[in-house]
Amino acid sequence: MVVVELRIEFRLGGCRSLKEKRQRLRGLRDRFGKQPNLAVVESNYADSHRRAQWSFVAAASASEVVEKQLAEIERHISIGVDAEIVSIRRLERHCDVDDSLSPGVW
Repeated sequence: MVVVELRIEFRLGGCRSLKEKRQRLRGLRDRFGKQPNLAVVESNYADSHRRAQWSFVAAASASEVVEKQLAEIERHISIGVDAEIVSIRRLERHCDVDDSLSPGVW
């Protein structure tokens, strides 16, 4: 099994409130949050209205499936999000099915 976290950090210039921040980034959860092998979460800066970090964790038996899915997310973000991308980072984990059930796999 392949598990990859795509971690993207944003700067939201001109954003004046948490409500505005959530409106500008809401499309990420709406578009990707319903895929069965993908978890989507605002992973840092929850109380800051000018910064955001979102993590997308994809899991599949084949790395090609995960790569295609994360590439689609990156493409969407590069053209469809009203925020500056500060950093994009991938954290990858290959594991056996038995390993994935053990605590501390990350």
